[in-house]
Amino acid sequence: MTLRFALRTLAASAAVSFVCSLSAHAAEPVKTVESGKLTYGVAATFAPFEFTRGGALTGFDIGLINAVAKEMKLAPDAQNMQFSGLIPALQGGRLDIINSAMYITPARSGQVDFVPYLRIGNRIIVQASNPAKITGRDDTLCGKNVAVTLGGIEETYARADVKRCKDAGKPSPNVMTLPTAQDSALSLRQGRADAIYNSTPGTVQLLAEVPDTYKAVGPEFEQTTSIGFAVPKGNTAMAAALKDALAKVVAKGTYGKLIEKWKLPASVSIFDASAATAKAN
Repeated sequence: MTLRFALRTLAASAAVSFVCSLSAHAAEPVKTVESGKLTYGVAATFAPFEFTRGGALTGFDIGLINAVAKEMKLAPDAQNMQFSGLIPALQGGRLDIINSAMYITPARSGQVDFVPYLRIGNRIIVQASNPAKITGRDDTLCGKNVAVTLGGIEETYARADVKRCKDAGKPSPNVMTLPTAQDSALSLRQGRADAIYNSTPGTVQLLAEVPDTYKAVGPEFEQTTSIGFAVPKGNTAMAAALKDALAKVVAKGTYGKLIEKWKLPASVSIFDASAATAKAN
């Protein structure tokens, strides 16, 4: 089974599971790390999903978790850390959930359970002048320096491209793993990297914030990848409570308004809001 097929199959089944769950009855109160709080882990370096502005957390995921926590009658409590530390912190009992635009992959699904809430694609980003003459996620990446977030889905894609180039008898890309998405973008800007991988919404944000510096090349890829809240493996009570709260957020229109606010493409929604409204009532 190829990585792309596995990701698409997992994303599709997650979306179907999520839609079906919208008709469930309200979930019972759940146990949390700290009474009265929903303690969540976030790596706030991935605009427009989660980042800091003026010293405060903001982004689509931050607005969404605030709305979800309100429906759960809990106070959201963010624990900002490096992305690679999120799953260990959840498994170690220091977090109730992960809320950090976490892509749902087979490997991660073996470590945590997911409640999906978006479906997004990805792009290859290069310098505006594109000195390495990269044309997309193709053989022009072979032998080039690509920067990715350590432990992120971008690293998974890059490792797959290493194998693809090797199998074709071409030089492998040099994968540079960095702590944050901002570090990757900076390495590209400074010429230390030839390309980076970024989500489609993140690409829109980056090109708008730093005009005439970067550009996207090639078509969007992995358009069916889902992202979701991560909960401890087997914690069905927390997953059910999140699904119930998320259904209410969707039904009230908050979810749609957040998509519009952060200028995400309409294709990111994994379900029909009108159907969710009917089922949540």
